[in-house]
Amino acid sequence: MSHDLLSLLDIRYPIIQAPMANISSAALAAAVSEAGGLGSIAVGAMTPQQARTAIAAVREKTARPFQVNVFTHAPAQADPAREAAWLAWLRPHFERFGAQPPAVLTEIYRSFVDDDAMFEVMLAERPAVLSFHFSLPPQAKIDALKAAGIILFATATSLDEARRIEAAGIDVIVAQGIEAGGHRGMFDPAAPDAALPTYELLQQLHGKVALPLVAAGGIMDGRHIRTALYHGASAVQMGSAFIACPESSAPAHHRSLIAGGAGLQTELTPVISGRPARGIVNRQFTEIGAAGHPLVPDYPIAYDAAKQLHAAASGKGNQDYSVNWGGTNFAQARAMPAAELVAALVAEMKEAV
Repeated sequence: MSHDLLSLLDIRYPIIQAPMANISSAALAAAVSEAGGLGSIAVGAMTPQQARTAIAAVREKTARPFQVNVFTHAPAQADPAREAAWLAWLRPHFERFGAQPPAVLTEIYRSFVDDDAMFEVMLAERPAVLSFHFSLPPQAKIDALKAAGIILFATATSLDEARRIEAAGIDVIVAQGIEAGGHRGMFDPAAPDAALPTYELLQQLHGKVALPLVAAGGIMDGRHIRTALYHGASAVQMGSAFIACPESSAPAHHRSLIAGGAGLQTELTPVISGRPARGIVNRQFTEIGAAGHPLVPDYPIAYDAAKQLHAAASGKGNQDYSVNWGGTNFAQARAMPAAELVAALVAEMKEAV
């Protein structure tokens, strides 16, 4: 099955660099693809024109296939009372930096589910792979994208989600374990989360769905890749492993946390963006997420507040409210060029046989 997926994707190694909004650069995606893996960019937080530009930037650097990722969450429902209560909760944090919270919050980017302009960009650009995170777009869009020859991925955190992905005619399931950094890909954030670790999720899905499985969450070295393949994955998707690469767009503070990460922890929280996401713990996690906080606004409306709070703090030289997504094993990330990292992972896989 691993070999089948490699031929489908036209890549040499079962290594996919995860699409990470604001971290995956054209340089990173191109370097991974050139090295024999599948590089990726994330356009979920972009406008359609920015997405077109981002795709062109990768194509300037490589003719190899790469993945483009979009967000397919239920479009946000504005709730002025809920948002006002949230801003009141955040007020003391803004005031620490002599700032006031914004008067209103907005939906800072659209879901692919109802963004027809972004859909048209994808049909026109035809990336080799288009992936959906947070559920699925309407069936008509899936069918049109498939008809255009695009290979489709979607994230599953449970067997139920995997079966829905398969029924929709998607090509590949990204099995996201609880260890993964960034946003949980669950379809319904209000539903109970079984919170399965990556290898357990693979074991649940293997044999229950016929689609190839890509393992995501906690995978940092060649030995981890081998274990994922043993548990039924055809490839792995690695995010945190690539954040420390010089080609990533990670800011200096994020890199410093990874470099000194041995004593740091990650947690899942919905209080930053409005959806559960795993990152390196700081004041946003401990104080904003403290017991008794009001209902968090919808994703990505809540993210608007987090980004503005970070801007107020960083403007005064404070990084306590920065957003540093990372998986449970983020401290194992290696600060080496992406091509060297892919080569190291391949060598480690061979040793682990």
